[in-house]
Amino acid sequence: MMSTEARIRSLIEGNDVVLFMKGVRRAPRCGFSANTAAILDEYLEDYLTVDVLADEAIREAIKEFSSWPTIPQLYVRGEFIGGADIVRELHDGDELAAILGVDAVELPDPKIALAPSAVEAFKRFYGGEGVPSIRLTITSNYEYAMDFEEKRPRDIALSFGDLELILDRFSASRADGLSIEYVVGDEGEGFKIHNPNEPGGIVQMPPSAFDELLKTTEGVELIDVRTEEERAIAKIEGSIMLDEAELERLSALDKDTPVAFYCHHGVRSEKAAAHFIRLGFKRVYNLMGGIDAWSLEIDPSIPRY
Repeated sequence: MMSTEARIRSLIEGNDVVLFMKGVRRAPRCGFSANTAAILDEYLEDYLTVDVLADEAIREAIKEFSSWPTIPQLYVRGEFIGGADIVRELHDGDELAAILGVDAVELPDPKIALAPSAVEAFKRFYGGEGVPSIRLTITSNYEYAMDFEEKRPRDIALSFGDLELILDRFSASRADGLSIEYVVGDEGEGFKIHNPNEPGGIVQMPPSAFDELLKTTEGVELIDVRTEEERAIAKIEGSIMLDEAELERLSALDKDTPVAFYCHHGVRSEKAAAHFIRLGFKRVYNLMGGIDAWSLEIDPSIPRY
């Protein structure tokens, strides 16, 4: 039987680019892994990801193998490159393309509409001097963050007269046509973002409706996006764990196939469901409250944790 170290060495030597990460390329399970995979996606159509959460032996052994304490870890043609921060620095410094052996990616500036209400709000919240720079970050799951921050190398900067909007290249690739306004209503006030690139169509279901779906819908794929350790504690019978092999199998299915997702509390599963929307699946469901709510409302024999 091949040792864990031999398995790791075989993966590294048998593939040009290998990313050891939490989750898989299309369904990352931590922010650092998601960001690193997103950077690689700018350069490469195909590379290998190894889900360390699906293999505890590899998860621990890779840290010793690389003499690097954290995940993710990137290898290119057998050479250890580094973790999330180093990959980001190489990306920002225009060095990563050469390391990967590809041409640098040219990305046009996205067209973004900033309403006067948003401009005035940004200026009102800004406490510094000069023209404020607002960083807009869009994650792979289309979650948004905005903060005042200076421009970094390779950022895309858009001028709006009295202020500057900056985006990293991954965010910019998801921002064309986006609009931002500042709204005031009965429920309070805040920034409102509309992004035509954002996937939609996830049907959020409480446990009772999710149970009915599983009982009455033919051919539904019930997908668990948690870890093996969590599944050992509690699981819904008939579900499959979303690993690299299952992701490939599911991605090849007819896009009319109903796919239903769950996790611990419904957050990770919603992100996985969003990915399947982007793949073109038309019948995508998410269990609200996750298996914890399922245990409370449908099957109390399932342990809570």
